[in-house]
Amino acid sequence: MEQSHDRDDCLLTQPVEHFLNYLKSEKQLSLNTQINYRRQLYALIALAKEVEISCWHDLDSSAVRLLISRSKRNGLQARSLALRLSALRSFCDWMVKNEQLPANPARGVLNPKQGQHLPKNIDVDQINQLLNIEYNDPLSVRDRTMLEVMYGSGLRLSELVNLNCRELNLIDGEIRVMGKGNKERKLPLGREAIKWINHWLSMRDFLVPQDDALFISKLGKRISPRNVEKRFAQWGVKQGLSVHVHPHKLRHSFATHMLESSSDLRAVQELLGHADLSTTQVYTHLDFSHLSEVYDSAHPRAKRGK
Repeated sequence: MEQSHDRDDCLLTQPVEHFLNYLKSEKQLSLNTQINYRRQLYALIALAKEVEISCWHDLDSSAVRLLISRSKRNGLQARSLALRLSALRSFCDWMVKNEQLPANPARGVLNPKQGQHLPKNIDVDQINQLLNIEYNDPLSVRDRTMLEVMYGSGLRLSELVNLNCRELNLIDGEIRVMGKGNKERKLPLGREAIKWINHWLSMRDFLVPQDDALFISKLGKRISPRNVEKRFAQWGVKQGLSVHVHPHKLRHSFATHMLESSSDLRAVQELLGHADLSTTQVYTHLDFSHLSEVYDSAHPRAKRGK
């Protein structure tokens, strides 16, 4: 009986391990993405055993729906359920490609409905209030520079902490960024960002840098994402903002303010490094009051008597 259980485990886990190895060596996905896939697929293996699915060949669309409904019963929210289903789809696609499954049983299963989650942004006045940091010690100058670069170029947190000095081109006002899926993009730097980068570079050596990282901790090591989150939150409080300041909010604010000013969705997509335009389109729903004002002031049939 023990041997039968071991065999069942092997039939479920071995293909998953081969798939995870493929993601690492061939697809070269980030470590974080690999960890997420592993977590979701092993959660599915545990559920498969509960409903007596002993190998992936036993999986059909009704079994997939059963696994997802069990996940929901275990307290998984819509967003996490969609992530789990996405991991299963990718895994089954790989199985089909390698002729280990005749068809992908997860393809016909719809994602659970999610409430529209609109990103929160910080308005322009609050951004100006946040960036009005006048302290001149190295850590304050570093933080002001990080805020200027993140809001000025719409970076992800991971992109900000991974910046290196060699990727700066301050003469042309550009920076090279390594985004998701190891895709490199060149981004413009604003006048204020360039000014503060220069100011920070004049102080950076005081912290004795250990490598080429642009932003370093007080110990000279590349600054960690957690440290950036903590510092940004502290500055939000110190500068008297009524909203919690988080790196992702600065990216959202960049996207929102760019679209409000330009309405060029494709350009903002390129700047943000979104692979799919639909990801960028969420920002078009952000500020209906702004759209109403533009409509009222611009459309001939909307103008009201004063």
